[in-house]
Amino acid sequence: MKTLSIDMRLAGPGDAAAIADAHRNAWMHAYSGIIPYRALTRMIERRGESWWRKATRGPATILVAEVAGQVAGYASLGYNRARALPHEGEIYELYLRPEYQGIGLGYQLFHEARRILKSLGCNGMVVWCLEDSEIAANFFRTNGGTDAVEGMEDFDDVHLKKLGFIWN
Repeated sequence: MKTLSIDMRLAGPGDAAAIADAHRNAWMHAYSGIIPYRALTRMIERRGESWWRKATRGPATILVAEVAGQVAGYASLGYNRARALPHEGEIYELYLRPEYQGIGLGYQLFHEARRILKSLGCNGMVVWCLEDSEIAANFFRTNGGTDAVEGMEDFDDVHLKKLGFIWN
């Protein structure tokens, strides 16, 4: 019998190409039909390997979920950017390649990200997602989040509502 290894670890510059590929696949899967195609493509193209290499050295913490040596997904996290909210931590992004969704890996990645925020001394947390992204919204509700705040995101000429889920 073969053993499959699943690791959650901090990303380094050497993970940049794998994270860029996971990002591209996850975003195309998550946002096709929600974000206009040209805007989505531009956003993905801006986040290539060199962007992710710099991001691994930046102020945000980037966590990768690795399955059998392949980056299956990532989370980026740090201090809350919405100063009007009293919650100190924020998960900026949490994405998995489509083939790794629905098997509990997102749950593991989410809880490891929360653990890291707590270890940084963050009191409470916020995560934003597009309202039309029902899979993401349901994921955050299922994991104890309350959709307590709203905002808007503009993609070319399309205005989409986003929800802010909070954990105290």
